[in-house]
Amino acid sequence: MCRHIGYVGPAVPVGEVLTRGPHSLRTQAWAPREMRGGGTINADGFGVAWWGPNPAPVTRYRNAEPIWTDPAVDEVLPQLTSHAVLGSVRSATVGMPVERSACAPFLWDRWAFSHNGVVPRWRSVLTAVLSDLDVAATRAGMTRRYETSHLLEAEALTDSAALWVLLSRLLDPEPPAGLAETPGTALRLLVTGVLHHAPDARVNLLLGDGARLWATTCYHSLYALIGDDFAVLASEPYDDDTRWRQLPDRSLVHAEPGGLSIETLELGRSTATESLPL
Repeated sequence: MCRHIGYVGPAVPVGEVLTRGPHSLRTQAWAPREMRGGGTINADGFGVAWWGPNPAPVTRYRNAEPIWTDPAVDEVLPQLTSHAVLGSVRSATVGMPVERSACAPFLWDRWAFSHNGVVPRWRSVLTAVLSDLDVAATRAGMTRRYETSHLLEAEALTDSAALWVLLSRLLDPEPPAGLAETPGTALRLLVTGVLHHAPDARVNLLLGDGARLWATTCYHSLYALIGDDFAVLASEPYDDDTRWRQLPDRSLVHAEPGGLSIETLELGRSTATESLPL
């Protein structure tokens, strides 16, 4: 459906994260290895987000054209440097628009987000998830409301943009308190809510705040490359480094330089399968 990559570590050229290795994200746009029934190429646009020195906000560049046609990838983006980058190439689901506003990453505050997958019947499913969140907030005595009208805030008429509306509300730290105390909790609430109403949904989500990465695996592939001073999460390895490790399906992942944690991601279940010091 899409391919994405997240990097945190020493400052690097932004464009280099999109083109590094013999099987770079750009190569994965036209020659992916693990699409798993989600199309054959990722030619419906791309985007990249990067962070400046704290507390600078996150910035992005997006184009609805294939990544291999955009000269900015080689001529402009390599001139920018950042310690954190999140990139995505898109394969649009049939019936969804091919336009710049539909391309990840989606941004809010210090956050950047990408979705690899599809939510069948996304309008009704995500409306139901919003309703569930509202009920949960009411039962917890919170005054915050999760209303169907919030989906109108989505940047594009796509499942990915609508998912971001829900997730960004869960990440909002402003009072009244929300339902999620951590980014991982927010991702778990969202993905398990989607799977409750659409068990066939494919929801590989990637989230970054400029210092750390979080992700979920649900059907599509995801790999981690962790070093002492850097961390990478990617749909497919971009080179043959022996440190790449494939992450198990139905996992909630947290990565940052020097550390990786993996938890199971199942309805009604929260069991750590592996946890390394972060």
